Amino acid sequence: MAAWCSAESTKPVFVGIYGAVLGGFAVSALFFLLSSFSTLSAPTLPLPAAALAGANLSAPTPAQPETMYNRPIWKPPPRRARMPSPRAFRLTRDMVAARARDGVIVVTFGNYAFLDFILTWVRHLTDLGVDNLLVGAMDTKLLRELYFRGVPVFDTDMVWLKNPLPYLARYPDADLLTSSDQVIPTVTDDSLENWREVTGAFNIGIFHWRPTEPAKRLAKDWKDLVISDDKLWDQNAFNDLVRKNFGQPVQGGDLVYSYDGKLKLGVLPASIFCSGHTYFVQGMYKQLHLEPYAVHTTFQYAGTEGKRHRLREAMLFFDQPSYYDSPGGFLSFKPNIPKSLLLDGAHTVESHFELVNYQLKQIRTALAVASLLKRTLVMPPLWCRLDRMWFGHPGILEGTMTRQPFLCPMDHVFEVHVMLKDLPKEEFGPHIDFREYSFLENPSLPKEVKDSLLDVQLCDEHSSRCSAVDETDKHRPFLLPRNSTEEKLLDLLSPYKDVKIIQFSSMVDAFGGFADAAVEKKFRNRVKRYVGLWCCVEFRDIGHIYYDMYWDEKPGWKPHPPETREQDHPPWS
Repeated sequence: MAAWCSAESTKPVFVGIYGAVLGGFAVSALFFLLSSFSTLSAPTLPLPAAALAGANLSAPTPAQPETMYNRPIWKPPPRRARMPSPRAFRLTRDMVAARARDGVIVVTFGNYAFLDFILTWVRHLTDLGVDNLLVGAMDTKLLRELYFRGVPVFDTDMVWLKNPLPYLARYPDADLLTSSDQVIPTVTDDSLENWREVTGAFNIGIFHWRPTEPAKRLAKDWKDLVISDDKLWDQNAFNDLVRKNFGQPVQGGDLVYSYDGKLKLGVLPASIFCSGHTYFVQGMYKQLHLEPYAVHTTFQYAGTEGKRHRLREAMLFFDQPSYYDSPGGFLSFKPNIPKSLLLDGAHTVESHFELVNYQLKQIRTALAVASLLKRTLVMPPLWCRLDRMWFGHPGILEGTMTRQPFLCPMDHVFEVHVMLKDLPKEEFGPHIDFREYSFLENPSLPKEVKDSLLDVQLCDEHSSRCSAVDETDKHRPFLLPRNSTEEKLLDLLSPYKDVKIIQFSSMVDAFGGFADAAVEKKFRNRVKRYVGLWCCVEFRDIGHIYYDMYWDEKPGWKPHPPETREQDHPPWS
């Protein structure tokens, strides 16, 4: 232990992986290196039904007394129990052995800022019947929280969708199986990637180690290399080491000799051990009719908040019950997109922005209505013609399975992390809460919320249909005049404040504008900051183009990159 305990304060991840591999255990490790700390309050997730029923729990045998090492997952310590000393949580061979099954342990790391990600990760695994897991806590706040929740604690921005252990067992000769940032499929079934064609970096978000001698040497060299240089990114160091002697095929062809020429490496298929691109953008597993094992929220543009939102969009995130029952209720609408904007013509920068801008105008109106009614906006599905990257590209990456148009993640267009900030009310008006587009289809949404619905349809104010309102007929839609003023909107919809969901048939011409210029100014200040940029036009020093929430108020607006560094700023700054 002494050989690696000295690194605990600076590189705890490598303490964990190195210790477990040298301890003789195969490790399926999921790394999420975090250095920031948060003072956010922790959510209270419900225990999974399986845990409440006593299933999926690794109960100790009668001859094996229950300890903090082998206590069933989700079973908290006794009431009034005191927090054990820090020494009790040090990673030891005994701790790993107590949780390992058939010599395999599944590990992740994180800090308190990612508590909800970690609880989601643990719950997905226990729901799949996997309890041979450990969580490496990188701050004492997370350590305490997990201990008292009954989670064995010793990125995490990924979740398991299917028990991976049977798949990993198919390759017993592999010293190391790693995921990658590969976005172009090299195989069309569930076999390992063709390592000869893999051009993406190996990604340490998902990998599986066996405690072989080559793997132990790699773990030590990797640990030593990263600890020696605080500026060295752990993933770059891993790639540099693994590719030192790379390219000699192992008999059979699925594996390749790498690192020291003796380590047998396999690359997990990106179609089922998914990155944020192969899962959320390409939907590669769907197109190849495969069942994914895991999704890692890479290739996204809004930090931790964006990762969480993507998992919510895919209905893979376990939120606390209060998330599904906002006090003010919800507002949703059916987006109206002409076929010509979606499907006609070539997929160009111009046609992409025409499509997105059309949707932005409707979302802007919906945000205004939600703000007035003090409701949480359920975002609509967002359609894009072009992918987003960090570099110039022709619209989509050549060789990928990205379809055009495609349902794009919200962070491709919106600054999700900015929308969640507590901006000063004096300058930006009231906060506008929102939910993901799949929210109303989520099985976790209570029936009483789903069934409490007011269907609002727009009508021409002076038409006979608009004036013929029968409030006694609860099955008829509520008719709202187009371009209703703020006063009329509040007057007509305030009586329905107890209805959980108000759903508009359209947001086109739904709202005529704010009555108070000061209120409107604050709203504009807020929503202008909600949109980000698209990247990037090829062969340009500055290739990105900023979205503009009020593009329609600028005659002749065109989607062009900034010409100079002085012009390179969001339209609101």
